[in-house]
Amino acid sequence: MKRETLFLKVVLVVMAIPALVMCFYGIPAMAHSMMPDFPDIKVYLSALAAYVASIAYSFTLLQAFKLLRYIDTNTAFSQTSVLALKKIKRAAVVVSLMFACNLPLFYFVADGADAPGVMVIGLFITCAPVVIAVFAAVLEKLLKNAIELKEEQELTV
Repeated sequence: MKRETLFLKVVLVVMAIPALVMCFYGIPAMAHSMMPDFPDIKVYLSALAAYVASIAYSFTLLQAFKLLRYIDTNTAFSQTSVLALKKIKRAAVVVSLMFACNLPLFYFVADGADAPGVMVIGLFITCAPVVIAVFAAVLEKLLKNAIELKEEQELTV
């Protein structure tokens, strides 16, 4: 394992811990506390969307870990890296869609607490994975172009 990517790998593991804690403790506690205020179906759908978002988030972290491993083995400029970036992009879109499914819940909380800032926070949380997806798409396109240039250069030599 190279020292250059070791820090990033540790950061990815640290980022995965809150997702696991949310799956086992946070989401059930949230659903239990929402039961008296909201209809059952909304609570169950919100919990399901949160679980799907957590799974997609964990999948994204796994793909990022694979990318760091490709960098360690000097195979960063390969089709497997492009595929990992494509998977990161798709998973980030899934996370954003699942957060968007929970926006009505943010509306009900903001309306009940008379705090419009809660909706802004919900919109920010929904848009953050979109930024990651766009960034991954740009990196994917750049990596594809770099691979094509590398292959073209190998053919001319």
